[in-house]
Amino acid sequence: MSEFGLFQLLVLPAALGLVGFVEPCSIGSSLLFVKYLEDKAAVEKVRQTALFAATRAAFIGALGVAAVALGAAFVSFQKSAWVALGVIYVLIGVILLAGHGRTVMLAIGPGVAKLAGTRGSAGMGLLFGLNIPACAAPLLAALLGAAAATGASGATLGAGFVSLGVFGFALSAPLVAAVFFARARRALDVLAHWAGSFPKWSGAVLILLGAWSIYFGLFVEVPLA
Repeated sequence: MSEFGLFQLLVLPAALGLVGFVEPCSIGSSLLFVKYLEDKAAVEKVRQTALFAATRAAFIGALGVAAVALGAAFVSFQKSAWVALGVIYVLIGVILLAGHGRTVMLAIGPGVAKLAGTRGSAGMGLLFGLNIPACAAPLLAALLGAAAATGASGATLGAGFVSLGVFGFALSAPLVAAVFFARARRALDVLAHWAGSFPKWSGAVLILLGAWSIYFGLFVEVPLA
């Protein structure tokens, strides 16, 4: 296909972002951010939360631009890339389902330890925004791979930015609600209690995504750019 469809552009990134939010280490980072904002004035909460969400979305969106640009340099790998990515997604999904998720988890951006020691509200919000929790990394990798493969078939750099930016925003969106609403904060505490089971949900999602990617690579005609 010559450009991102609605599913690849918005639906899939948003769904994966929400799944990534409820992973254990993502919940931990979110609770830390909520605690950091507890005693701040309402205006400061708005400013910091907006900075957090916008920075993360922009940072991840930029990764999407890079992935599409990389894929566009290798037009010949279009269909084979979808199959290869599908196999990788399935393998990562199996690893997560088997309870060995730490082997495929890598935090991107400044770690929580560095965040906790940062002074200054603007710097704190910026660093939190740049942080992508390790639990969400396999989901991000899946989207980056899809962006690269789609870039080989003519997707625009803007589509890559939008797709990955949506993922970044969805990864932060529930936290925005938690900052401003007590009921949402209580829901976040409940999610944190059950978060240990969510890596297996990620595994199941990646296996399904892998099966879709393999099908796309084998049976869907992908026109040259």
